[in-house]
Amino acid sequence: MSDTQIELSNINKHYGTFHALKNVNLRIEKGSFVALVGPSGCGKSTLLRSLAGLESISGGTMRIAGNVANNVPPRKRDVAMVFQSYALYPHMTVAENLTYSLRIKGIKKAEARKAAEEIATTTGLTGLLDRYPRELSGGQRQRVAMGRAIIRHPKAFLFDEPLSNLDAALRVQMRKEIRSLHDRLGATSVYVTHDQIEAMTMADFVVVMRDGVIEQQGRPLELYDTPSNKFVAGFIGSPAMNFVPGTISANGTEVVLDFPDAPSIVLGRQVEPNRKVTVGLRPEHLSVVSLDEASITVSVQAVESTGSMTYVTSATTPELTVVETGRSGAKSGETVGVRIEPSNIHLFDSATDQSI
Repeated sequence: MSDTQIELSNINKHYGTFHALKNVNLRIEKGSFVALVGPSGCGKSTLLRSLAGLESISGGTMRIAGNVANNVPPRKRDVAMVFQSYALYPHMTVAENLTYSLRIKGIKKAEARKAAEEIATTTGLTGLLDRYPRELSGGQRQRVAMGRAIIRHPKAFLFDEPLSNLDAALRVQMRKEIRSLHDRLGATSVYVTHDQIEAMTMADFVVVMRDGVIEQQGRPLELYDTPSNKFVAGFIGSPAMNFVPGTISANGTEVVLDFPDAPSIVLGRQVEPNRKVTVGLRPEHLSVVSLDEASITVSVQAVESTGSMTYVTSATTPELTVVETGRSGAKSGETVGVRIEPSNIHLFDSATDQSI
């Protein structure tokens, strides 16, 4: 028996002449937590809504628990969706919101109430069952929305940016709660977000989308360590990766950066000689050092400290950001050395943006 809970084969979606999803192929294993990430308009919410049956696909095959779901109406797909806007019924209590799907199936009131109490224990809503949505905080409302999905015991949970309406501290808390719930329930979850930190910290598997296409899919640290192209490299990681134009040396063992004083960095590997490249440098892989230890020297434009981390930004073109742990001795306006570890360099073809 297959462990695949959701399988998408060559999924296409057209809105008139606009091609929103382009030959999307994705397999989601039973019990896994998959995050769909990408910039606004990349197609991630369209893909989620297509899974839920709220959008009809234009081509391809969609299977849920082994069954073709292309023309199955939303209420028969046995998936539960949690929206960004909570979408609670304001005239119903928490208990009534939680049990709505049970009551329309004809389940008895006492049995539905018992189910609501069990879900309230799971989601931290004990004592709130008789309140109305207006009497709840944003985090509590989101728990009700999740509880309403959980009570149905669906084949999959679909989350559409559920935390974007919450403040920063509550988002961090709710990230942990959603992941903890997923683990306790053994659920299959598909989670849409534009926040790559949410995706990296919550998901077993991350799917990066752009313009209706899956650019790369894999485990979070796989995408961080070995991005397939410049777009994924720049999207995964915070702050974003630095990009510097360069040229591979005639012997293929060094890269000459298109940077003030044209520094040359030994790569420690062989690359096609004289090739035009984009050099990717993660801010956390760079370090501020003395000038005699430096790979490059830069003039400092800004120094921003959060206490635990310090962000040093150069006044060069292209701009470089260096992330240092703790406090930094760098000061705005001075010239400092920056060390580049060759093992941490990413190379992308200048013409195609694909990883080398």
